Amino acid sequence: MKPPAPRILMVGTALEGRGGVAAVVSVLRQHGLFERERVRYVATHREGSKAEKAKGALSGFWQTVLACVSQHPAVVHVHAASRASFVRKSIVLLIARLAGCKTIFHLHGGGFRQFATVEAGTLMRRWIRHTLEASSVVITLSAGWADFVRAFAPKARVAVVPNSVPLPAPSGIRGEAQRVLFLGRIEETKGVFELLGAGARLATRFPDLRLVFGGEGDAEALRRRASELGILERIELPGWLGPRERDGQLARAAVFCLPSHAEGLPMSMLEAMAAGRAVVASSVGGIPETLVDGNNGLLVPPRDEAALAGALQRVLGDDALRARLAERARATIEQHYSTEVVCGQLSAIYRDLAGTQ
Repeated sequence: MKPPAPRILMVGTALEGRGGVAAVVSVLRQHGLFERERVRYVATHREGSKAEKAKGALSGFWQTVLACVSQHPAVVHVHAASRASFVRKSIVLLIARLAGCKTIFHLHGGGFRQFATVEAGTLMRRWIRHTLEASSVVITLSAGWADFVRAFAPKARVAVVPNSVPLPAPSGIRGEAQRVLFLGRIEETKGVFELLGAGARLATRFPDLRLVFGGEGDAEALRRRASELGILERIELPGWLGPRERDGQLARAAVFCLPSHAEGLPMSMLEAMAAGRAVVASSVGGIPETLVDGNNGLLVPPRDEAALAGALQRVLGDDALRARLAERARATIEQHYSTEVVCGQLSAIYRDLAGTQ
């Protein structure tokens, strides 16, 4: 028997990929959103060589055209970031509009403001604005990003839907008292070198300090800088971590640290909060709308090594503060970022666009 046509066509990166969007969509699928809403997923990006990426993009476009023409989904929902991701998804949205589908532009990635206002030339800026305003709904991850979209594309219809994370059972593990965990791409814009500098400042005060950098990127540059700072023996570089390895590292950590220069609403931070870990993060993107400084985490200005060292010293040196931040972080996820809440918000948007209840 032929399966029913999808009501929602969702387009993004390949789910076996290692980025935040793949993690976001995987959570939605695992929670049952795809089955309840009859979602078909099409990937227009996958990791690999340039030829493999081009082949994946062309295959995704062709599948989108076929789905829009032959299956007539009510809504085409794309997950997009900046630069090449935006270009790919803007073409998908154009295809969907020409086929008469309602469209959702779901904005991810902390670099979109820079891309839209600084990097893009005049014609690209107009195309970005047109794409946002022509979409039936633009979903942003936070109110601050919604304000940016409304200012940049005044005619856009914007809804705020945060990322969601599953809530694991409490591990009951306190973590190693001086172990700091970073999860993300190892690159300058993620603040990894500020974290190294902060670690060097704290090394004498915390003799068992360990800095763990989980992720892919320029690991050799990180090692060189750690060696220059005299803390090479204090860092660990386990590489990219799958879900099981990530959960194991979160269980061992005393503190999760994300000192990024720009962010949307990082999944790694939400996962750390859900795992009941104290968080120190930079006050960029949607982070300050999730973390309230001194309540469920500590916030520091981006690119401020001294402030980062001060915040880490506070939380590493005060067991009671660390426990309180961790408890309130988990409560924040329970109340606002659970998969049940977020899937409900997406279902409501789908029903509104499709004209169903």
